[in-house]
Amino acid sequence: MVTYIIFKSSNFKTESTLMDILIHPTYFPSISHFAAMAKADSYTFEVEDNFQKQTNRNRAYIYSPNGIQLLNIPVKHASKPHQKFKDTRLEVAFDWQKQHFKSLEAAYRTSPFFEYFEDDIRPLFEKKHEFMMDLNFEAMEIVTSCLGMDFSYAKTSEYFHEAADSLTDYRYLVNGKKDTLQFDPYTQVFEEKYGFINNLSILDLLFNEGRYAMEYLKKQEV
Repeated sequence: MVTYIIFKSSNFKTESTLMDILIHPTYFPSISHFAAMAKADSYTFEVEDNFQKQTNRNRAYIYSPNGIQLLNIPVKHASKPHQKFKDTRLEVAFDWQKQHFKSLEAAYRTSPFFEYFEDDIRPLFEKKHEFMMDLNFEAMEIVTSCLGMDFSYAKTSEYFHEAADSLTDYRYLVNGKKDTLQFDPYTQVFEEKYGFINNLSILDLLFNEGRYAMEYLKKQEV
């Protein structure tokens, strides 16, 4: 039997659930990530896996004035061949926070809701984190608060290649190449130049749709 460590917030749900999902904590996750969470009754985060390069564990995609743009967070080289993601440290030699926030401003300053959520988002880029996973959880906590989404969750205490029967496995969403979900179009800042770009970071949806983003997420098929 798989054992889980439970994180409880003040409004933790104790009633029986209909769909429990297993998912990765990633950096300002994709819309598919949050669509799965919006439809779930509860979610468990995978925290016992190994770090893998070129996944959304430390990257996000936004809609910039020049089209799709990757925001990548540099991490320190692993001290051992198979380093757990929760032990992966950020590379502090690069001022990625300043670069990322400037990129978000260039991409979304003219969006309907950037200024509305700016004060919620900015502190993440002014704080020095040591571990990548801690940063990801804080980013997700900020976004769920902006969306008005409950952020009660569980964490795995051991890694299993196959998810427990009680969990629907969405861990594949961490790999952009495997995440091929398509979503309904919504208004994006630069769509007149490049058209609608599917499944970007949740920030794209949040800055363009505001609190309506939650209603949008619940309508999407995952």
